Amino acid sequence: MLTNITSTAQWRQTLSSHAIVVTDFYADWCGPCKMIAPTFDSLATKFAKPSKIAFCKVDVDRQGEVAQLYGVRAMPTFVILRNGAVIDTIQGANPPALTAAVEKAVKLAGVGGGAAGGGAMFAGSGQRLGGSGVGRQSVVRPARWDLKGFVEGLVAFFGLYFWSLISLDPYKAAENSPFNKRNIQAAKAQSGGSGTRVPPRPGFKTLADLGSE
Repeated sequence: MLTNITSTAQWRQTLSSHAIVVTDFYADWCGPCKMIAPTFDSLATKFAKPSKIAFCKVDVDRQGEVAQLYGVRAMPTFVILRNGAVIDTIQGANPPALTAAVEKAVKLAGVGGGAAGGGAMFAGSGQRLGGSGVGRQSVVRPARWDLKGFVEGLVAFFGLYFWSLISLDPYKAAENSPFNKRNIQAAKAQSGGSGTRVPPRPGFKTLADLGSE
């Protein structure tokens, strides 16, 4: 359905009552305007929706004030507005460009593709990758870091390293070291689980021991 604009007041009322307004600025003496008119009429028949999308024709000779609002200098000029703001302008008789611009505007209005309205396109809880609904959110608990265990492991590692470094028999020294995990557990068992380390007698001889023999 086409709306022929006959006054500035009618134009403003049309803008305020429709989300999308597709306007054909034409002149009766314009040959290209007459050539593309059937395409514009066909688009209006297909996409016009009451209170949503309006297709208007503005005769620039009779409604010069409206034409001046949008700087129309050549005919035909098609201006597409959304909520009163210009979102697209097509100059000249170019049916493919006009059709593409109108279809784009219809999608913005949310009435294309069988959708009942803009909100209907986004109905539902939505989906996440994997098929689970957005409403079903799983809580991933962060892993707890055992600082005490880490420090004990670090002390045991360097203890074994330096204990073995100063000995003549590194392997034997590491085996009998008070930093050996097995020796620590044995010491705990002997002390009733209190955790007091009772280091065993070293099974190697130091330089001081050799000097005293």
